[in-house]
Formats: sequence, C-alpha cells, structure tokens
Amino acid sequence: MKQIAQSYRSGKLTLAEVAAPRSAPAGGILVDTAVSLISSGTERAVVDLARKSIVQKARERPDLVKKVIDKAKREGVLAALEAVRAKLDSPIPLGYSLAGRVADVGKNAPGFARGDRVACAGAGYANHAEINSVPKNLAVHVPDDVSDEEASFVTVGAIALQGVRLVRPELGQIVVVIGLGLIGQITVQLLAAHGCDVIGVDVDRGKVKLAIQRGAVAGGLTGEDDLVEIVRAASRGYGADGVVITASSATAEPLVLAGELARERARVSIVGLLPIEIPRKPYYEKELQVVVSRSYGPGRYDVEYEERGHDYPIAYVRWTERRNLQAVLRAIATRRLDVKSLITHRFAFPQALDAYALITGQRPEPHLGVLLTYEAKPLDATTNPEAPPAPSATAHVQTHGTLGVAVIGTGSFATSVLIPTLIKTPGARLVRTVSGRGLSARHNADKFDADGVASTLEEVLALPEVDAVIIATRHDSHSTLAVKALAAGRDVFLEKPAAIDEEQLSLLAATVRRSSARFMVGYNRRFAPFSVALQEAFAARRSGLVMTARINAGRVPTGNWVTNADEGGGRVVGEVCHFIDLLSYWAGAAPVLVSAHAIRGDGAWNRDENLVIGLSFADGSVGTVVYTAMGDPSVGKERYEVFCEGKTALIDNWRSLEIAAKGKTTTTRTLKADKGHAAEMRAFVLACRQGDASPISWEGIEAVTRATFAAESAWQSGSAVGLE
Repeated sequence: MKQIAQSYRSGKLTLAEVAAPRSAPAGGILVDTAVSLISSGTERAVVDLARKSIVQKARERPDLVKKVIDKAKREGVLAALEAVRAKLDSPIPLGYSLAGRVADVGKNAPGFARGDRVACAGAGYANHAEINSVPKNLAVHVPDDVSDEEASFVTVGAIALQGVRLVRPELGQIVVVIGLGLIGQITVQLLAAHGCDVIGVDVDRGKVKLAIQRGAVAGGLTGEDDLVEIVRAASRGYGADGVVITASSATAEPLVLAGELARERARVSIVGLLPIEIPRKPYYEKELQVVVSRSYGPGRYDVEYEERGHDYPIAYVRWTERRNLQAVLRAIATRRLDVKSLITHRFAFPQALDAYALITGQRPEPHLGVLLTYEAKPLDATTNPEAPPAPSATAHVQTHGTLGVAVIGTGSFATSVLIPTLIKTPGARLVRTVSGRGLSARHNADKFDADGVASTLEEVLALPEVDAVIIATRHDSHSTLAVKALAAGRDVFLEKPAAIDEEQLSLLAATVRRSSARFMVGYNRRFAPFSVALQEAFAARRSGLVMTARINAGRVPTGNWVTNADEGGGRVVGEVCHFIDLLSYWAGAAPVLVSAHAIRGDGAWNRDENLVIGLSFADGSVGTVVYTAMGDPSVGKERYEVFCEGKTALIDNWRSLEIAAKGKTTTTRTLKADKGHAAEMRAFVLACRQGDASPISWEGIEAVTRATFAAESAWQSGSAVGLE
C-alpha cells in the first residue's frame, strides 16, 4: 500500500510503498481510507520542523538536547551520537484525520462490523495511508447523512470543540476567536451554535469575511482595525467573556491581544501552537483565567484510553475525545456545523505531494480544507490478500551460503542495535523486515538493504530464503511468535524476556524441546568482553562468588507498555532478567533460591521498579540485584562487583573493568560501552550456520525466566521462593 512519510533528517516528503496490515489489532479495527484531511496548520508545522537544520531542531527542542547530553555522560559520546542519528533517520508518518470503511475487526472491539463507515483520529493511527490500523477509542461511526468528505474533518472538529468547551460558552456571551484558519473557522461555527456572539480576528481579510459568513457577528484584522473598539462595541463596553486562540505564532502576540480584548475575569482558551508567555499586568489586573486545550479532549495521550481501550465513565467524564468526535459528526449531520464550505482543494492520493506543496507555500495559493481522496476497493481486497501458504511443520533446510534472517518488529532497539549488528555479522543477510506499522518496516528495509518487507510472521515463514528470525516485538507476543517460528523449523533469536507468565513459558518450553531449530534469548551482557574477562578471572575458584549488580534503571513514563503487566510483564520480568542471567553466567549455575524486598508503597515511586533481589545459586554463589528508578539519570546505569578468594572485580557501566588481586589492580577502559551485542549476534549466526547448539542453553533460559517470576512473587509475598 501507499503511505505519506517525511524524513526527520532532511524534511523530504515521499509517497512510500509499505507493507499493508493484514488484520485488525486486538482492541481495534482495520480501515480502508476513503478521504483524509490535511490539517494545514499542524502538518505545515511538522513539515517545517523536519526541514530545519539540526541546530534549528535543537533550538526548537531543548528537552531532547538535555536527554542527549545525559546519555553522553552515562554511555559515552559515541553512543549518544548513534542515538541522535537513529532518531533523525526515523520517518514521520503524516496525517491524523480520516474517513473510511471497516475492513476487519479485532478482538475486543465490540460495536464495529466489516463495511461500517467510520471516522478516525490520531497521529500515527489515522495516517495518510490507504489502509490504517486504528484503536477502537479513536474511531466512531459516521451518520448516514454525513459524507466521507465531511467526516474526514472529525479530528480538527474535535480539536476546535475541546477549545470551545474549555472557554465555557453560554448563550449570549461575546467570544473572540483569534486565528481564522481551518480550526478557527470551525470554532466560530461551534460557538455560534452555543448561542454566542462571535468576533473573528485574523491577519487575512478573506478569512475574516468567511468567518462572518459562517456565523460571526463581527471581525477585524490585526495590525489594521481597532480590535479593542470592535469588541467594546459588541459587548456594550465590557469586553469579551471569552477568547479562543486558534492561531499559531512564533511570538506571544495572540496572548497579548487576548488580554486586551477580554473583560475582567474572562477565560482564555489556548488551542494554537505559540509560546505561552503571559503578560502579567493585563492578566493580573483583569484576573483572567488561562487554560491550554489538550487536543481532542480527555483521553488524549493516555495509553490506557487510546491504545488499551479503557473508556472513562460518562458520569464522571462527560466529554472524552471519542465522545467529542461523535459530537462533531452529530453537529455536521444536523447542519449546525458546515465543513463542506471549508473545502478548497481535493487531490487524488497519488498526487498527495502536490497537496503538500500547496500547504507549505511552494505553490502559493489560498487554501483551507485540503482533502486527499482514495480509490475505493472491494472489502475482501484489504484483509488477507494473497494469503501466504501455511509454513511447513518439517525441519527447515538451509540451502544457501549465508543465513537469511527476517526481523519481526522494527522498534527503536531493533533498528538502533539489533539490525545494525546483524548486517555487520559475517555470514548473515537481512531478507525481510516486518512491523505492525508498515512505514517503519519499509524505511528500515531500505536503510539496511533488506530484500523486502512483509506484514506478518506467517508471510516470512513461507519464504524458503528465510532461515532464522529475530523477534523484537512487545513482550506479550514474544513466546507466541517464537512458537510459530520454531514450529516452522526456523532458528529463533528472541529479544528478552522469553515469556511474561508461566503459561507462555510452559508452551514455549514444550515447543523448544520438540524442535530441532536453535532458540536463543538476547541476554547480550554475558557476551560483553568485560563480562567474559571477569568470568575468566575467577575460572580457577573453588568457592562460590559474592556478586552485586547495582542498576540505576531510570524512570519509565506512566502508562508505558513496559510497565503494564499484560503487555510488558513489568520491569522485573522485562529487564531484571538481564542481570539475573549475567550473575548466572558468572556463577556458571542456575538460581535455586530467590528473595526480594521492595520499597514501601506510600510514595510517588512504583514498588516493582525499586527493589532489592537476593539470589542463591546451585554452585554456592550468592548475588544481589539492586534495581531502582529513583537514581539521578546522570549517574551510570550499571555497576557490578564480584568477590571471591582474595580477588575483586568491578565493571563500571561497561566503560571500565578493574580486577584487583594481591594488592595490585589492573584497569581496562573503553571509549564506547560494549554490552556484548556484536559478540552475541556472531555466536547466534555461527551456531545456525554450522548446526551447533544454541549459544545459551534452553535450561539456562528457562531457569532465569523462572527466577524473574520468583522475584515478582517474593517481593509481593514477603517470602523467599525456592526453584530446585
């Protein structure tokens, strides 16, 4: 399918050929796009930012600059530069408002059926693309008397509506709208529908005239008309009861103007993108209330609402973003909102780049509503087109000299670490990239010279040139995908964790034991040069090791999928497994007893990411993992100490290794932290090509996974858990 994408590095726009999703996601729907709306102001701002130099980008986003500096302090300048390059190379999907038809319905998406007309919202979901995968809370049904073109305005309508709600309009109030672009014109109509007398303000007299035609009682031009007098005349000298700022500006001038036009104790609702620099004197003297509108309404940016489909009870939150979307369509259906008259241009989707030339000013021409129209397709053409044959359950035989690898999941770790490492590994080649978001798969296939892209694991398992798969998806899908690949006779490199619960682990264990294919989990740290050197330093020991791992893990944003038990398994299962495996590797033995203690739960920090885990190993070694999100992020993430028989070893954030014995300390330093990813990939590829056993045994993988489950149980129950 085709999708519009922009390079964040160069700003270049392309109409890319990407893999189409074949089925709806759980909790969502698959939509054949009929019409999508280009939001001139918002999308022009995104395009303009991408076209700026790296210095200009840095000035625009000082928050990201700080993150880069912190990463350089922790992991070195080279690692920070690689992270910046990866970010700049990421393509940006454009679009966030469309109408279309449901092509497929996923599990837990009640109320939708194939063929339903829907309108969809959300950057990254309602893309300018022929097919889109959309969560259920970002999709609403379209009334019969609303056309697809009208319904495609649903998102910008909801943005305008939320800004209107925050100004609390009442019948008879005087409300000023500053900025009469697309969202401003809709805002004028919605306020008029509330019974307000609306005054429109803009720099373009044509837009002021259009606002008056659409329901404003008066209007004026900034810099030309006496706007204060216009508002005073309409309000009997009091000033505006409310001001909605829908203009985007590089300065705070709209805020200054709002303060001049408002009456005492009025409300100012900020919708547009501008610096929030409030002039104190007028706002203090009039005691003005200022509120910043957050996009479509309550639920926006809440992953529990948008991605996981958890609605807010209507008795407590009357107007969520989805209910705002529905209200906009009702307003269009009842003709209280006229968006058809705001359409100025239509472009067939293959000519989409011409539309962007219009909104960016390359093609100077007045415009408001710019639509992209898509060719209608039969419903069955979207779901399972040319479905691949079921992969054979017999052992796969490699018939060529190099190991053909498909990468499933093209998130940040896969694209910044795993794939770059794979393509540098002798004897391996990248055959396919697979992602739930086709744009990411296409970009990385092109960037890393893969043979092509695919939509699903099943597609690549049907290809004889695919000998092995690397699975780097969200944690809850790991074991399911690994089981399918192993059953098809393919070697599997699975990013950690192996599973997030006992049921998944048991199914995976049974499959691994039946399969002749190699299975490996990405416990890379045991392959790091410093890790190998430390193990060798204690090779002659007769006593158990005393080991400590201090992990300054950093805080994960609230709602992140990693911390969700059903998706990521939580941070112990999802990340602490790394450190338990590392201590197991140094001990050369499996954990046999696990205890854990978390902080008290009455503070602002999560208990399951601030805990101490105690481990006893079968060889008599003991270890402690101190894992915390409460540390200063400028301090190195990882520090290890190992003691045995008069010898001490210390690894500091994989930048230095100290080994002390008999009063003498040997120190080795490195410019760039090496956590073992390259050696790990070489070991996996070599084992696959030569038919050797996996570099990490299944018994070791299973033992570490069960130890993470035991750690979760131990801190919750307060009792140690035996594993023998």
